[in-house]
Amino acid sequence: MSLEHTFSYWERTTFIDDADVIIIGSGIVGLSAALQLKQQQPNLKVTVLERGFLPSGASTKNAGFACFGTLSEQMAYLERSSEEEVLRLVDYKWRGLQRLRQNLGDSNIDYYQFGGYELFMHNEDAKAEQCLDQLTYFNNLLKQVIGNADIYAVADAKIADFGFDRISRMIYNPYEGQIHTGKMMRALLNRVYNAGVLILNGCCVNAINNEAGHVRLNTSHGDFRASKVILATNAFAAQLYPSLDVIPGRGQVLITKPIPGLKLKGTYHFNEGYYYFRNIDNRVLFGGGRNIDFKQEQTWDFGHTESVKSQLVAYLNEIILPGQNAEVDYWWSGIMGFGEEISPIVKEIQPNVFCAVRCNGMGVAMGSLVGEEVAKMALTH
Repeated sequence: MSLEHTFSYWERTTFIDDADVIIIGSGIVGLSAALQLKQQQPNLKVTVLERGFLPSGASTKNAGFACFGTLSEQMAYLERSSEEEVLRLVDYKWRGLQRLRQNLGDSNIDYYQFGGYELFMHNEDAKAEQCLDQLTYFNNLLKQVIGNADIYAVADAKIADFGFDRISRMIYNPYEGQIHTGKMMRALLNRVYNAGVLILNGCCVNAINNEAGHVRLNTSHGDFRASKVILATNAFAAQLYPSLDVIPGRGQVLITKPIPGLKLKGTYHFNEGYYYFRNIDNRVLFGGGRNIDFKQEQTWDFGHTESVKSQLVAYLNEIILPGQNAEVDYWWSGIMGFGEEISPIVKEIQPNVFCAVRCNGMGVAMGSLVGEEVAKMALTH
């Protein structure tokens, strides 16, 4: 007997029967899409299927950076793309952050705008000079989005205050902030629940098939049917649609035990954003190291590697908190979705099946708008 026939009448008529829209993935993008659908058409029957106990991927495992990119990251984007595209992406991330705050409220997500810093080590003077040479150019460019030209500024005088070692230059951005990722996702889940969206956890989608008049989803708990489907699984999208240009990238993260008198306040990046750290509850959160071995970190498997762990611990004790021998309290990893192009993929991939994936490690910033965009697309196609 198939699993779908073991549901009671009550279960099938309340939880399983045909939905107007089924969203696969209960992360920031998927829930933002669900919220937008219900705001546009409150009577829509919207169901979200999530294979994990909590949202899989990065939505509950990210570092909680409310950022739109360091100066060196903008320079790297410009090398790969056009000035117009760089500006469009910053605008997208900036508006996305404002929408996240608007949707959930700063107090519900512990949003604090302490600013962001980009650090350069003693052996990176040439790179720092390249960035400083471009500082005025990018300030004028991004003024069109942020509304102020005082975005990136030299902050070398603060290095000693933070107690860093082996850092020679620093660039400050007052417009970047931080959030509590867990509180953000809980607030978003509550908003979606209150809008009347059904979320079913522990339900893995194995295949999506178009049939006469509907889309059928084969899942670990039997078949579901919907008029339209939205795929919002970001890094895992290629598991269902291998042709999508979405490459997984694992981010490994640690948090220290509480540190009395912690001097850090803000978000910090170095090595073109491949390493990042911040303060949280008198602790230091520190993650990154994907660039040590890109191929090794192109994985859908959560976990850690000794090469990355040892590098993070070394940088923690030598550069961020020199001489303090900080103890690590938590380790985890999240899986982000990357691709050759720097913009997310929002499109119809087959009739009545839409995707909103590839946030390129900036899901907190762009996830709300990516979800809204795919919801509007599903409603108008």
